[in-house]
Amino acid sequence: MKKLYVGNLPFSVTETALKELFEKHGTVHSVAVITDRETGRPRGFGFIEMDDAAAQAAIEGLNGFEMDGRDLKVNEAQDRPKRGGGGGRSGGGGGGGGRRQRW
Repeated sequence: MKKLYVGNLPFSVTETALKELFEKHGTVHSVAVITDRETGRPRGFGFIEMDDAAAQAAIEGLNGFEMDGRDLKVNEAQDRPKRGGGGGRSGGGGGGGGRRQRW
């Protein structure tokens, strides 16, 4: 199974509409339209999971496809780069060393 990235989605898109569009190329296992955490509105991209052959057909058939006036960008999703954990600052600011003089 492959995960596809779908970018440049119209902000009015629904998961149902996206699923119906991709089902023309094969079985869709999952659909996720990514939304803004604060507003709940779509962010203009999403992910689709399909079998390998269907995913390749969808990339070839839908990359550049116009949906509500926007040309879709469809390609295989890339894994997110790993983030460093733990927070905090690395390195030290360091002072001038020694004791502070008072005048």
